[in-house]
Amino acid sequence: MPQRTDGGPGPRRAWLGSVRSPVVWGISLETARNTALVVAAGLAVFAALSAWIVNAIVSKLLTVAVLGALALVVWSQRASLDDCADDVRASLQAAATDDATCTFFGRDVTIRAPRAA
Repeated sequence: MPQRTDGGPGPRRAWLGSVRSPVVWGISLETARNTALVVAAGLAVFAALSAWIVNAIVSKLLTVAVLGALALVVWSQRASLDDCADDVRASLQAAATDDATCTFFGRDVTIRAPRAA
């Protein structure tokens, strides 16, 4: 280790002479205000675009859910109408003169049987 030339105790630290003070970057108040304005405007545009995209996605998902629910209801009614048609067909083949009642979307529908003359 290098020795101190001033006669002081301990080794001489060669790196102490090469240390520089840190550079502090400063911006003016006007630059900070302009930067904040640009960042705020950019975030507002981003928020508007995000809201528009989320709205479009939610609308599509809601439409798919409603159409899926309608498809399920129509499918269940189709099965109910098939059963009713089979019952009416069987009663007609048996020459029954009684009216048949079917349920369609929770309402009773009466199917009049042809009357024998």
